[in-house]
Amino acid sequence: MKILVTGGAGFIGSWTTKLLLDAGHEVTVVDNLSRGHQESIDSRAIFYQIDLSDQYRMEGILAGHDTVIHMAALIEVGESVKDPVSFAENNIVNSVKLLEAMRKTEVRKIIFSSSACVYGVPSKLPIMEDDPLGAQSNPYGITKLTMEQFCTLYHNLYSFDCTILRYFNPYGPGELHQPETHAIPNFIKSALAKEPIPLYWKGEGIRDFIYIEDLALAHVAVINLTGLHIFNVGTEKGIKVMDIINKISDILGYKVEVNDLGERAGDVMANYASFAKIKKEVSWEPKVSLEEGLKRTIEFFRQKV
Repeated sequence: MKILVTGGAGFIGSWTTKLLLDAGHEVTVVDNLSRGHQESIDSRAIFYQIDLSDQYRMEGILAGHDTVIHMAALIEVGESVKDPVSFAENNIVNSVKLLEAMRKTEVRKIIFSSSACVYGVPSKLPIMEDDPLGAQSNPYGITKLTMEQFCTLYHNLYSFDCTILRYFNPYGPGELHQPETHAIPNFIKSALAKEPIPLYWKGEGIRDFIYIEDLALAHVAVINLTGLHIFNVGTEKGIKVMDIINKISDILGYKVEVNDLGERAGDVMANYASFAKIKKEVSWEPKVSLEEGLKRTIEFFRQKV
């Protein structure tokens, strides 16, 4: 299959590109490199540095592809609060331009990278795909929710095959965001430097951390689906953030200090996913344990020091 990956120079995109190529697919990566890293792109992929706002050029690149995996997005929640216009333009307007470019070139299959944030404060745990979607507390969440609706609309209006993947908390080797706002890479970098780890809510929050290779493999698993599908991609195991820090300490062999930052407005105190639906549909389930994933991630960042 010939697959185009938007945002393929990013953390999740580069892993997904590699695994698609390993599975025998042809892959084209498009990325404007505003946040991604060209050196992260597998050399077997065809690469175009382009912004999705350039719909005309995207139509030329898209022609002849079978599927689009759409990951290109601004992701930093705090930044979205400061600059909602940029998030709306990049994550919504440019994504709709991509859908239009697909429609005009008869590429009618998309896998969309969504987020657990669409659930807001969950009504129960573990979270199921048919649980109600909650009120959004930041523009980033609104962009993901809006694009889920656009994907559904293009399915209904234009018979697109749409698979929406709601990620929980990915982590692993290769995460090079600047600035980095995700917990595990920040915890590990602070721990390796023997600096206090910044911690909110005394580490009592509960999250569903999924190893990056498992997350990327979910995209490979759903590639042949037709119709409209929505799947959680998580581990079904909630873990306290403080327990993550303790596991990092155990792996490193020394106690890691924390810097208590108190409470933080807008945080959901607990969320973790049921993956029963995606397991039933395509036999996907996470394979890498948290301890093994942390060891691999620590080794990656140790080599970066």
